[in-house]
Amino acid sequence: MSAFTFGTRLVAAATLAIAFVAAGVPVAAQTTGQVKGKVVDGKGEPVDKAVVTIEFKGGTNMVREVKTNKRGEFIQVGLPPGPYWVTAKADAGQAADQVQVGLGTAPTMNLTLKPATKGMSAEETAFRKAFDEGVEAAGAKNHDAAIAKFAEAVKMQADCYACYMNMGSAHYEKKELDKAEAAFKKAAELKPEDSRPIQVLADLYNGMGRREEAAAMATKAAAMGAASGGGSAQDNYNQGVILWNAGKIAEAKTQFEAAVKADPNYADANYWVGMANLNGGNMPEATKYFENYLKLAPDGAMAAQAKGILDSIKPKE
Repeated sequence: MSAFTFGTRLVAAATLAIAFVAAGVPVAAQTTGQVKGKVVDGKGEPVDKAVVTIEFKGGTNMVREVKTNKRGEFIQVGLPPGPYWVTAKADAGQAADQVQVGLGTAPTMNLTLKPATKGMSAEETAFRKAFDEGVEAAGAKNHDAAIAKFAEAVKMQADCYACYMNMGSAHYEKKELDKAEAAFKKAAELKPEDSRPIQVLADLYNGMGRREEAAAMATKAAAMGAASGGGSAQDNYNQGVILWNAGKIAEAKTQFEAAVKADPNYADANYWVGMANLNGGNMPEATKYFENYLKLAPDGAMAAQAKGILDSIKPKE
């Protein structure tokens, strides 16, 4: 996706980071995500040493395997963004579900084991086939086919969060923004604890010029990220962009500062912390962050502006 530009105050990349297929992934502060979750038996008790297999469905062969701890918890880090199929197995049975991994995100899964059968049912097999074909079509930028396959999959599994996220992405690429919005809203309804659909809606509204709605979603995503231990630097930065464009400078400053905290080498975030401090009249802090930006990106897109501002606000010797 291209960068969004609003007015004269801000030029920044508020990226619609669905990242469910490999297309269009931006250069970000973090390049991987993670999956974490909990495995319980039919009585809701945690399952120790369940084997959790995490299979990438984004066009290349990649499988990771971890085991749960005594609390039934598991985590896998260093995962490229995209769609995954996660399967948990133990003596108590097995469970499987699809999940989306985004840049710097850590979606949480809750898997309840059921007694193992001899194999997948015909409906489960058909669902997996439709889902996999949808991912393959999306990776090939065949958006119509991808939408059709994911729509087929949700007829068999109405709570397929990953299907709606992928459909939203495909509709967005086709400029069918109303349909993209509806798909992302459905994903948010299916997983209200997950901030990714909210972040995507914030970016979508930002690109559509619906500033107040974008700011509301960005604020909500920021609150969800803080509650879960903080979002990625890229997410914080994008939320800051949206809030700044909506004229919510104090809230934007908080998000830009969070991005710098998550990644001190994030040049653009340093620049906008400087701008926020300049806007608030705090010249020493503005100077500090503009200098940080120039150290990190001496030839960056905002280097000339940063140098000009520093020339005007630094005390003359």
